[in-house]
Amino acid sequence: MARRPTIRDVAQRAGVHPATASRALNPALPGRIAEPTASRVRAAALALGYVPDPAARSLRTRRSGVVGVVVPDLTNPVLPPMVRGIEETLWPAGLACLVADTDNEPEREAVVIRELEARRCEGLIVASATRRSATVRALAAGDVATVLVTRDVDGAGLPLVAGDDTAGVAAAAAHLLGLGHRRIAYLAGPRELSTTVTRLRAVRAAVPRERLVVAHAAAYTVDAGRRTARRLLARHAGLTAILAGNDMVAVGVYEALAAAGLRCPDDVSVAGHNDMPLVDKLAPPLTTVAIPRREIGVAAARLLLERLAGGGRGGAERRLLPTRLVVRGSTAPARR
Repeated sequence: MARRPTIRDVAQRAGVHPATASRALNPALPGRIAEPTASRVRAAALALGYVPDPAARSLRTRRSGVVGVVVPDLTNPVLPPMVRGIEETLWPAGLACLVADTDNEPEREAVVIRELEARRCEGLIVASATRRSATVRALAAGDVATVLVTRDVDGAGLPLVAGDDTAGVAAAAAHLLGLGHRRIAYLAGPRELSTTVTRLRAVRAAVPRERLVVAHAAAYTVDAGRRTARRLLARHAGLTAILAGNDMVAVGVYEALAAAGLRCPDDVSVAGHNDMPLVDKLAPPLTTVAIPRREIGVAAARLLLERLAGGGRGGAERRLLPTRLVVRGSTAPARR
């Protein structure tokens, strides 16, 4: 087996000191080496097939160069753009992402976070499986810099980056009320998630109590949305609008309406939340609250970098990014 090229081999080929070659190839040290020299070092590394040894670098610098990203469900179309934004922001700082999916299970979340800590991750960006996660609350007292993304945890006291759900729900509710809907259902998600609590609180503040009906889906999924909407329609015949807790639930509402022989928006208007990919291709295209998915990931990564630069400590800062209502064909004036 051929010997792996070392940083000394790269330095010799480029005609520089090994320390210079190391600095030139370290993405965490941009601009430290003059560009002509850095370019010569990169060319030498490419010609030799040199790949840095992360284990050796970790022993030398006491840094792993890795950030753990914990998400509840990577099949949810909202999350991949966030992860992409995180990766795009951390990579130029010399940090790679190790992504773990908890499948919305608190027990699995606890195991995943312990594993990431054991791998000496320099920081964590976490979308928790539940707003009551004891595992996440414990991170606040630990040594690993942590930022929450899109989902908060009660009592954790950790920084959070999310879309401004309160403003988004208020805009969607005002839109439906402005169309003359006097009996509106809000199809919320699971009670154990902070997004559900925030959005439900917002809709209760925006819609008069006598006009509002609330039901909870067991999950933010199409199937849960369909089942809950079917029960809702059977119990409340006078509904003319349904505001769904997220877009996948809204797709389930579409299916329930079709099964009941009702038309959207002629009989019942439907609005969602998140503006996930392809909802503009539904029949009819879905009115929804757009959240800045990639930008949330970018902001979370930047906040983590700030905490790492400050020694990992900081307050429970909240960064809520603007949302916007996207009006499409699924909402119309209430039937008379």
